Amino acid sequence: MKSKRIHLSIAIILFLSVSTISSTVCAADWSSVSLDNDVFVANDSGYTNGLYVSWFDVGRNSGEKPQPLWPVRLLLWSLPDEATDYTVNAHTIGQMMVTPDDITLEDPDPNDIPYSGLLFYANCYMKIYPGHVDTVTTSLGVIGPASGAEQSQKLAHRLTGDDEPKGWDKQLKNEPVFQFARGRTWRGWVSGEGAGSMDILFTSDIKIGTLESSIGGSVMFRYGRGLSVSYPTAVLRSNRAANPLAIENGWYFYLGLGVRYYGNLIFTDGNTFQDSRSVDLDPTQIGAVAGISYSWDSFSLTLAVEDQTLFEDRYEGLSRYGTLTAAWRI
Repeated sequence: MKSKRIHLSIAIILFLSVSTISSTVCAADWSSVSLDNDVFVANDSGYTNGLYVSWFDVGRNSGEKPQPLWPVRLLLWSLPDEATDYTVNAHTIGQMMVTPDDITLEDPDPNDIPYSGLLFYANCYMKIYPGHVDTVTTSLGVIGPASGAEQSQKLAHRLTGDDEPKGWDKQLKNEPVFQFARGRTWRGWVSGEGAGSMDILFTSDIKIGTLESSIGGSVMFRYGRGLSVSYPTAVLRSNRAANPLAIENGWYFYLGLGVRYYGNLIFTDGNTFQDSRSVDLDPTQIGAVAGISYSWDSFSLTLAVEDQTLFEDRYEGLSRYGTLTAAWRI
């Protein structure tokens, strides 16, 4: 337990360091950094760590609108050609890692989740309307040793004194991956707009690619202040750009429940074009999230706990983790 606390402390220090670097390097309106880690929920298997740095260009109707990169432009045909309140162009660079239950084995149980790491870039383009948000996202990356996940985890465990993860030689092989996504979020119910207001958000999205192909929907209840300004960012959570965040002195508590059907998921199905370890996972998964987000004039902090495989008895805790997100105006 002591090493777990040290592990968490070092992760938070790394989290804050990356925050500082990204805010000075990225010329954008907003920037954020998200740390996902299962240490927050006293677990160390499945989706065990993710670090995501994002920056956001915001365009109003009265000014020049940001333009997405060419891979996202391929999806712009799917967005309505209507006047918007404003647009957001979100960029994310991230690394994530998945490990089996027992990381001390050099030859992990072949029936357990295989080791895998992902390094990726994602561009999410959002069109914001008075009552809903439309998004298109393209993700490009590499899975396997080239992701650097093995080195990241081994370094962290050496620094904290945790068990050395010995099975990375059995990880998924190098493979370029991609994913296209289209999503929408609606404010389905609103009660007031001041302090103590409430709303319910409905989100649906579809993802297609070698990284993941799935279709899903979710519902989120929020209670707080400034909900009309912050609701568009709720859709970013499913694209790993950032978790929901409050802005401009807003705050809220939130609870969410979602369901997703997977056609393929490389972390469990294994490599697409060559033999690798893999496991069978129920294609229909139900998940939940709970958190709190609070902002000052130009800075916000979000804490959340998520479990995206609530009823997966065979791989309990596969996607159970805590999330810390900081966002700030540049």
